[in-house]
Amino acid sequence: MSNQIFHSYVKQQAFTLIELLVTVAIVAIISTVAVPAYTDYSERIKVEQAILDISKIEMRIEGFIPTGSSHYPDSLAEIGMNDFLDPWGRPYQYLNLSNPKIPGIKGKARKDKNLVPVNSDFDLYSLGKDGRSVAPFTASASRDDVVRANDGRFVGLASKH
Repeated sequence: MSNQIFHSYVKQQAFTLIELLVTVAIVAIISTVAVPAYTDYSERIKVEQAILDISKIEMRIEGFIPTGSSHYPDSLAEIGMNDFLDPWGRPYQYLNLSNPKIPGIKGKARKDKNLVPVNSDFDLYSLGKDGRSVAPFTASASRDDVVRANDGRFVGLASKH
């Protein structure tokens, strides 16, 4: 009699095919919800890091200017930030708009939906997730850029400007 109990106990230890299929289905459903949520969370963290980085670089640029002068650095190398990478592994983009020595510099400035430059002093931005950008914020290549605008009063996604 005890031998029969042992054999029935052993048989109940194994999973049936239906139990395994149900378990796999539950794991698949959870992962279809969890993976996109994690990816979205991860991207938001990268955007927040780029905002902090741009604010840090902006402070270094502002600290570079001698008292009573309006001369901004011509490149991020002048303030030791040329090797500073954004969260996507690309260098931050900088353009000194106040340098009259560079012909056509104003034409390269970042622009809002009305094609008006968003800064009068300098542009500073990350190319964002896709690594592409063009001057107007409304262009699809620029929507994911993390930008400094309104002469530093706005730092965030170009799509939210």
